[in-house]
Amino acid sequence: MSDTQAEKYARRFAKVLDHIESNLGETLSTELLSQVANFSKFHFHRQFAEYVGTSVGRYIQLLRLRQASYRLAFSRQDKIIDIALDAGFENPESFTRAFRNTFGQSPSAFRRQPDWESWHERYRFCIPERKQTVQVEIVDFKTTRIAVMEHRGPTERVNDSVGQFIDWRKTSGLSPKNSSRSFGVVYDNPDTCEPADFRFDICGEVNGEVPPNPQGVITKSIPGGRCARVRHYGSHTRIGESIYPLYRDWLPESGEELRDFPLYFHYLNLMPETPEHELVTDIYLPLKS
Repeated sequence: MSDTQAEKYARRFAKVLDHIESNLGETLSTELLSQVANFSKFHFHRQFAEYVGTSVGRYIQLLRLRQASYRLAFSRQDKIIDIALDAGFENPESFTRAFRNTFGQSPSAFRRQPDWESWHERYRFCIPERKQTVQVEIVDFKTTRIAVMEHRGPTERVNDSVGQFIDWRKTSGLSPKNSSRSFGVVYDNPDTCEPADFRFDICGEVNGEVPPNPQGVITKSIPGGRCARVRHYGSHTRIGESIYPLYRDWLPESGEELRDFPLYFHYLNLMPETPEHELVTDIYLPLKS
């Protein structure tokens, strides 16, 4: 298969994957999905399993359970029966059975104490990087004071730190999610960094110093200056598909030099209030003046 043929094949599968992500609440039959990319319905099952690493039915169920997992962990006010029905299950019993079989925890146990490391193991697909053409803007970012939960350790445990930061936001009343900007500062590349050494700051905009608190949230700032900005649409799990073209393609051709501050994200909306496929994230790469 030539590069051109491989790229065409990947684009057809990208259409299928995008359709699944955008229509998790709908009926997603094999026949429909094969038509989305103009594949033969008689071979689609095998093609999908070879390309993704799991069957189409299992992949759809895993994405629905992923959406449900975020609501269980971060929207404690949502009833499990509502989460089950929204995830496409006929009743809480079938949802609980599928959830336990997949993650080794019942939904209620996961809500009390999520085992994120085991959870992440279920989402290691073999999907190739989806090629993105990024639109880069040069912008001036103003210095911003932030409240920070410092995550240190494997990426699989980031959601534990996110949960602590959400608890701090709720109990402190500072940096409310619906009226304060949310950021993430990425000190290390998770694809090349030793898991124990990975550093990531979970951040919310604040007006003043953060007082001492049980969660260990501290005050920092994002320095102002010139940045290259790229807008990423969709799941945070795929954000690398917008980051790598920025470093690999745009930066070498731009003539720009990088400033001594890490890459950071501005989350324009967040799960679980926003469906995963509707997430919008601005990626900032700090540049020298």
